Amino acid sequence: MTVVRVATYNVRGMKDSVPALVRVITALRADVLCLQEAPGPLHLRGGRAALARACGMRVAAAARLGGVAVLAGPRCRVLHAEGHVLRFFAGLQVRALAVAVVEAGGARLAVGSVHLDLHGAARLRHASEIMAVMRRVSAAHDAAVVLGGDINEQPHQPTWRYLAAQLLDCHPAAARGGPVPAPAGAHPADSGDGHPVGAPGDGHTFPARNPRMRIDALFAGPGTRVVSCVGAGGAGVSGDDPAAASDHLPVVAELGVGG
Repeated sequence: MTVVRVATYNVRGMKDSVPALVRVITALRADVLCLQEAPGPLHLRGGRAALARACGMRVAAAARLGGVAVLAGPRCRVLHAEGHVLRFFAGLQVRALAVAVVEAGGARLAVGSVHLDLHGAARLRHASEIMAVMRRVSAAHDAAVVLGGDINEQPHQPTWRYLAAQLLDCHPAAARGGPVPAPAGAHPADSGDGHPVGAPGDGHTFPARNPRMRIDALFAGPGTRVVSCVGAGGAGVSGDDPAAASDHLPVVAELGVGG
C-alpha cells in the first residue's frame, strides 16, 4: 500500500499574509494540494504558480476561470490535467473544476479541486456535474477519485450529503478507521486490514480565527483507505500562521492506495 498525502485549502485570493501561507502549505507536506480562490498569473503576488514554487510544488491543473487549481509535490508524476467551467447561473459567480491525474509510488489518483456556490440549488447542480467528470477521468486513467474543496455548506446539508453518498467524507472515516467502503452505486473498494487512523478535533475550518463550521473537506473514492484526516493543528501547523494566512483552515488526509 502506498500512502499519499492530499490536502485542500481555500487561500482567499492570497489577500492575507503570503509568508504565513507559504509556511502553512509547506508544513502540510502534501503530495497533492487542492486550492480554492487561487489567483491567476496576473496577480500582484505572482498567483498560484509563484505560490506553488515557494512551497516546493508545481501547478498540475487549473481551471481558466473559477479560481481552482491542483498543485503537485516532487513525489508526484502528473499524467493528465483538465479544467471545466461549470454550468453558469445568471447573477452567480463562475464556478469550475480542476482535475489532475497524478501517480506517486505507483499509486494513481484523479484529484479534483472545487469551490461550490453560496446558492444551494447551484451547489447541488454543480456537484452532479463534478461527479460525472470525476467518474469519467477515473475510468479513463484507472485512478481512484479524490475530491477536495470549499463546499460552502455543512455536513447535514443536501450537497454535502450527496457527495458523501458518492464518495467517503475523510474526516469521519478517519475517526471510524478501516478501509473505505464502496458507497451505493460505486465500484467495490479494495479490501484489507485496517490501518492506523486519526481525526482529532471537530474538523471545523471556518472562520480560521475562531473555527465553528466544517465547510472544507476531502472526499475519497473506492480503492483508497483513509489513514488520517486532520486540520492545521493536527498537521503540525502551529502559532498564528493559520489565522494570518487565510480565512479558512486547510484539511489534510493520508490515503492508502493499493494493496
